[in-house]
Amino acid sequence: MAMSFEWPWQYRFPPFFTLQPNVDTRQKQLAAWCSLVLSFCRLHKQSSMTVMEAQESPLFNNVKLQRNLEWLDKNKSSFLIMWRRPEEWGKLIYQWVSRSGQNNSVFTLYELTNGEDTEDEEFHGLDEATLLRALQALQQEHKAEIITVSDGRGVKFF
Repeated sequence: MAMSFEWPWQYRFPPFFTLQPNVDTRQKQLAAWCSLVLSFCRLHKQSSMTVMEAQESPLFNNVKLQRNLEWLDKNKSSFLIMWRRPEEWGKLIYQWVSRSGQNNSVFTLYELTNGEDTEDEEFHGLDEATLLRALQALQQEHKAEIITVSDGRGVKFF
């Protein structure tokens, strides 16, 4: 199934790709960028990106306008895109665990995000860094415990 994304009007407006000097205009611009990035990444289930990927992504590279977003910090190589807070991811995961009768079960991290049982869940395909943050949130609520299993890390749900 192909995923289509509807670009906002600002994406077709060349000044959108240039940091605006007026404070009020810049605030609106940054809010529009936040909304665009979060919507795009949510649709594509993308929760992290390297600088190289960002430079090649249509999200930050409008070929039609021949404009791209310039990086201010060249030292960073990747970043997280948090279109859900870790607590929200944890809640979704725990709802699936409870709904499917998996309480008191142990899963590897791979099973949770790549297993057949979770294919229809929004957290399927979630990157490990975000998954761990979600599981840590559940651990703080005493709903799960992150454990070491034979082939890496896992989690036990309560």
